[in-house]
Amino acid sequence: MNQLPEGYKEIRKVDLTEDKKTFIVINIFSFIFFIAMAFIGAIINPITFTVDSKFMYLFILTVFLYIIYIIMHEAIHGYYMKKSSGIKAHYGHAWFCAYAGSDAYFNKKHYIIISFAPVVILGIVLFIINAIVPQSYFWVIYFVQMGNIAGAAGDLYVTYLMSKMPDDTLTQDTGVSMTMYSKQS
Repeated sequence: MNQLPEGYKEIRKVDLTEDKKTFIVINIFSFIFFIAMAFIGAIINPITFTVDSKFMYLFILTVFLYIIYIIMHEAIHGYYMKKSSGIKAHYGHAWFCAYAGSDAYFNKKHYIIISFAPVVILGIVLFIINAIVPQSYFWVIYFVQMGNIAGAAGDLYVTYLMSKMPDDTLTQDTGVSMTMYSKQS
């Protein structure tokens, strides 16, 4: 939707640039996910490395792939925003967070899809890549997957909130804040 229907009123706003407590809680969960994934990875492929030219190459490759991952993650949010509304998404960053935002209003189902799409799609792609790359590249791809899961903490939080909202909820996600509206009688 391009505009809020008549009779809808704001019922919840999430702005992580202003709500420091929620920002901290989400980042604690993100850190927990990251550490849990590291332990799982260490069980699958124990960590051993020597700081040499190959290590530096793999480190630079990991950073490069993670930057590409962040761009793809936000592009997927943007794609589903446009697909759901017909309105082109806009992109940016605030603090250490990249975002895709839109002026559109999304119904509950579409917003949950928009929130989950990157972690699911990229999670599957990274899992497949990790299964087929040589063992020496395991941690390169797995580190990006760790970031995928940990970085989705905010998306998971918003999806959790949406699951508790009324069925008629419409959400506008500007990128740094999400405002939820419901029809008021």
